[in-house]
Amino acid sequence: MDVGRERGQDQEEPAEEACVTGVEAGGQEAGAGGQAPGAGEVRIGPTAGLLAGLQAGLVGVLLMLAWLGVSAVWQQRSFWTAENLMASVFYGTGSIHSGIATRTLPGLALYIAIYCTMGALIGLLLRGRLTRLRTALVCIVLAMIWYYVSFRWLWVRVMPLVALLHAERPTAIGHLIYGLCLGRFPGYLRKGVGD
Repeated sequence: MDVGRERGQDQEEPAEEACVTGVEAGGQEAGAGGQAPGAGEVRIGPTAGLLAGLQAGLVGVLLMLAWLGVSAVWQQRSFWTAENLMASVFYGTGSIHSGIATRTLPGLALYIAIYCTMGALIGLLLRGRLTRLRTALVCIVLAMIWYYVSFRWLWVRVMPLVALLHAERPTAIGHLIYGLCLGRFPGYLRKGVGD
């Protein structure tokens, strides 16, 4: 009778250890990146996905803003036009000026907050669920959908100056750049999984 209890206890322990140490219930140790040999899927926690998406979103929004600045200079406008337009939510028409000023910084912060939040949410939702190619394609599509929803519908109601005065093609290309960068968030996951 005691032997049966001991065996029952022994059988439960490996399953509990599997959750904590990354050991599969069959006794195989997890390989590089938390992946068991032969298994096709990596288990990624919500925090890792959120942080990877946040990091990719930050890189993406900074590259998008750099593109918007360069394209604005090509159009003989200020490098900070996009940020000044976004600051119009706080300052109205007073934020529309050439160059950088203290009113430019809230517009920059708003861009970073919106796009980092979007990156974190996408990283949280897509973590380890799709292949890298599908993840990249989904992120590009979502970035372009966000562009059309925000600049064609949402900003018209919330920030009409942004919707009216933004440069359409460069902003659409900027969102494409953002989507490409965001689609690389699984690379940030791989670095953080083993830590």
